[in-house]
Amino acid sequence: MNDTTPEAAPGTAPPRAGAVLATLILVAAIANLPMATANVALPSIGRYFDASQSGLNLVAVGYSLGLATSVLWLGALGDRYGRKSMLLAGVAISVPTSLLAAWAPNLATLVVARVTGGIAAGMAYPTTLALITALWAAGPARTRAIALWSATGGAISSLGPLIAGLLLSRYWWGSVFLVTVPLVALGVPLAARLIPAHVNETTDPVDNLGGILSAILVGATVLAINFVPIAGAGATIAGLVVVALAALVGFVIRQRRTPNPLYDLRIAARRVFWVAACAGIIVFGSLMGALLIGQQFLQNVLGYSTLDAGLSILPATVVMVLIAPRSAKLVDSRGSRFTLLVGFGFVLAGFLTMLASWKQDASVWTVVVCYAFVGAGVGFAGTPASRSLTGSVPVTRAGMASGTADLQRDLGGAIMQSIFGALLTAGYVSTANKLIAGSPEASQVNDRVQAQLTKSFASAADTAQQYPQYSSQIIEGARQAFVDGQRWAYLAGSVAVLAGGALVYFLFPKRDTEQQLLARYHAEDAAVAPTPARG
Repeated sequence: MNDTTPEAAPGTAPPRAGAVLATLILVAAIANLPMATANVALPSIGRYFDASQSGLNLVAVGYSLGLATSVLWLGALGDRYGRKSMLLAGVAISVPTSLLAAWAPNLATLVVARVTGGIAAGMAYPTTLALITALWAAGPARTRAIALWSATGGAISSLGPLIAGLLLSRYWWGSVFLVTVPLVALGVPLAARLIPAHVNETTDPVDNLGGILSAILVGATVLAINFVPIAGAGATIAGLVVVALAALVGFVIRQRRTPNPLYDLRIAARRVFWVAACAGIIVFGSLMGALLIGQQFLQNVLGYSTLDAGLSILPATVVMVLIAPRSAKLVDSRGSRFTLLVGFGFVLAGFLTMLASWKQDASVWTVVVCYAFVGAGVGFAGTPASRSLTGSVPVTRAGMASGTADLQRDLGGAIMQSIFGALLTAGYVSTANKLIAGSPEASQVNDRVQAQLTKSFASAADTAQQYPQYSSQIIEGARQAFVDGQRWAYLAGSVAVLAGGALVYFLFPKRDTEQQLLARYHAEDAAVAPTPARG
């Protein structure tokens, strides 16, 4: 049987539950804050390194990429060797990666630091939800804990852009990557003191080959999407697609044949589990995609300062915090399906409003309303998405559930940011080329200048300074190109949200059926022979 320390004894919550939950939320914030802070700094980074839009996309997506590639494997290692140790190691390793990002000498180093920081976060973040699953008994108490973890953690992460804006108004672009260093100094001693060790963990061996294949699969997929808008990258994209497909086939075969799979496909096939996983990927990915493009839009097109751009996220943060308790109550009263659909409705409303109103003359109220819609959607959908995952698995596989919950945010963020970024880049280049071709001065634009104008907004702004007589036309054209590019992205986001809503509506069970299925899953898992305890 599994280890049952006093902290793991049956009950509704662990001793000092409030302090334990607050510590887990703090650790989740340390892991998640760096994901959003970079978005505010992208225009500054673009100017400093003279980066292309594709390069900036890699900076933005690098952290999510590191998290998404490692989270399943590291979650399983935590289940086997100790979730508390994995959490502490991840938080500690985040410090040198933050320092490397802050003082990166070139864009490639910055991308590497972001990916490595994401891997460190992959050690810490999924462990927080796994510990909630292990320490809180199934029922309303766990649902409330998950709701607070999801919404408060998400709200703290959403403060990242505001904090980054404050730092950028006083310091250099690298300062945004140092946000979590003081939090680590607080989080490590609290976690070491308050979080119980070895609660409901397993002694089964870890499927390391499956972990390697999952990392290759996610990494190749995300990179392939990011290379799409780059001219001449066709062979690279084709190679990455082949690698991703080979890794997918190998992963599925491995999980079906190994006695101790990294990702139990029998559990993953449960309807409550896989539909919730897909829904979460779309919802959380939509938030990350909106932040990626929105921060650049506010600074590049509307001329917001970094501080004002960061402040614009506050409506989403406030709404998420206010809605979280109501989301948990709605799940208990109406079921996860209804609550997920409410969340999808708000996210769709946000994207459609962005499509209609985010232009060169967009008002501050338009920005506030759009972010509030998206924040409300994430606030409603976050709790049922996470609860459905944790409720569908045995407690010894909590790492699989928490890893999948993390994938919702990080794989969703990596994919949606990559898609949004690729479409933004493609739309920007398309409009910029059309504007150059239709300009009366088109004959005076040589290939080098045209490449600079279509490279990114930051590059176009630098070119405008070199040709002051055409400065206003260049900046106005770059703004128009950016607006057209973001329309491509938000249109794709709207289609994804509609598809996700249809998936939930038709395939996720209604409340009574959901409860019956969860009870059946629990009975099936209880019937499985328990794993021998640690010595």
